[in-house]
Amino acid sequence: MNEALPGFNQTRLLALMRAAVRRCQLDLSDAVVLTEAATGAYVVTPVLAALAGARQVLALARPTRYGTLEQVAALTTAVARAAGVHDRIRILTARNPVEVGQADVVTNSGHVRPIDAEMVSWMKPSAVVSLMYEAWEVRADDVDVAACIRRGISVAGTNERHPAVDVFSYLGIMATKLLLDAGIAVYGCTVVLCCDNPFEPYIRAGLVQAGAVVESTQRLDAAAAADCDAVLVALLPKGEPVIGRREAALIAARWPGAVVTQCWGDIDRSALAAAGVECWPRSAPPAGHMAILPAAVGPEATVRLQAGGLKVGEVLLRARDPGAPVDRSYLTELGAERV
Repeated sequence: MNEALPGFNQTRLLALMRAAVRRCQLDLSDAVVLTEAATGAYVVTPVLAALAGARQVLALARPTRYGTLEQVAALTTAVARAAGVHDRIRILTARNPVEVGQADVVTNSGHVRPIDAEMVSWMKPSAVVSLMYEAWEVRADDVDVAACIRRGISVAGTNERHPAVDVFSYLGIMATKLLLDAGIAVYGCTVVLCCDNPFEPYIRAGLVQAGAVVESTQRLDAAAAADCDAVLVALLPKGEPVIGRREAALIAARWPGAVVTQCWGDIDRSALAAAGVECWPRSAPPAGHMAILPAAVGPEATVRLQAGGLKVGEVLLRARDPGAPVDRSYLTELGAERV
């Protein structure tokens, strides 16, 4: 994520944000929103909330590899000022019970996490928590869902496939970029797509459109491909590597020279190296996290996703009013197995 790229210019970001607010009919009037102040495309989150009419936005800033605390705060303030909403955004440098207790909507954005039992105890029971991804993607160390439920706090995920959000349609572009960055041309290449979740049709369609021959499988040992240029991994994280020693040996024996590219699902890079299998990206993302984010292909998908996540907060708030119309199509609900 590099806000210095021309596609991330401030004028364009503002246009994308205003379009997303209109498309989602996002209305946070009179709400207090607790979210993050960040860099790159994620700078938009507090500004989107303010553009949607939030009475106050509390934006937690932390230093990142992309900028110091001061730089993160300055970037957020600059974009908010350009949007004319800087007077309703307050930068925070730490979580505390007083400000957390003011929030009506809390997002599980990176600088807000973890929303643990202690933080939940600071929240008012009428607050809601918006997962800024689909509910089936929830990580236990992101949000203590059980603590939220015990306190009566509603939690739901974002329907990233809603027509007004439509983030899944960027998955194929992201996969293509991942392969290109690894030195795989995609066009005319054979890709074994190892995927066990709803990402599969979107990734496959994008790669096929780019000219790849794609075989989809949930298990590498079930793949029929005689030749393979790349194994693209997009598996649900399991708390242990989804590609380990056994899979590394299989890839080395069946498809010498194939490159393992990680979209999602933890990979044992040392096992791949020992088997002589190349892997991309070189460095592992945090456990359970994607190795490529939507912002890698520009700010569009991130703006859409953050607007959709904030819409979830709006819908959850409206659902607390028995007389208010509620459009639940923006939500993905947490299953009992996630509580």
